[in-house]
Amino acid sequence: MDQFLFFLVAFLAVASAVYFVFARNPLYAILSLIVTMFSIAGMYILLNAQFLAIIQIIVYAGAIMVLFLYILMMLNLNKEDESKKNNTLKFVGVFTAGLLLIGVLGVFRGVKENHIVVDNVDKGVGLTKNLGRLLFSEYVLPFELASILILAGIVGAVLIGKKDL
Repeated sequence: MDQFLFFLVAFLAVASAVYFVFARNPLYAILSLIVTMFSIAGMYILLNAQFLAIIQIIVYAGAIMVLFLYILMMLNLNKEDESKKNNTLKFVGVFTAGLLLIGVLGVFRGVKENHIVVDNVDKGVGLTKNLGRLLFSEYVLPFELASILILAGIVGAVLIGKKDL
């Protein structure tokens, strides 16, 4: 049942991502991208990674997609401009995705089936407690370096945004 639900959510994610690529109306494209982000969060939940699912919803589906919608509403794109765009890049993207799919299927063809015993699976794999313990013990240096990099980006954005400093 879990596998069927996972494939159902994965199909929804892929279908809404394909709709995002081929949508003529930019508003519908962004809304389908939000559906894609929620579907990915659903896959995280099914994979027992609750923390990643919540971060996916808060950061991507919540903040970034709302920002995209806000920008889209501010730009006020007309339908006349949309018809002038050609579909060459969309077809190149679909062709590249098809090549990637063929490569992934080739990799899976060579992999033999592994049988995993369900009784030995750790149920606390995706929990916040374990992730925090791992981040602040083994990966503390990359975590702090990433925070310094984010701080440098914020300072750079403020300096670019302000003309009179």
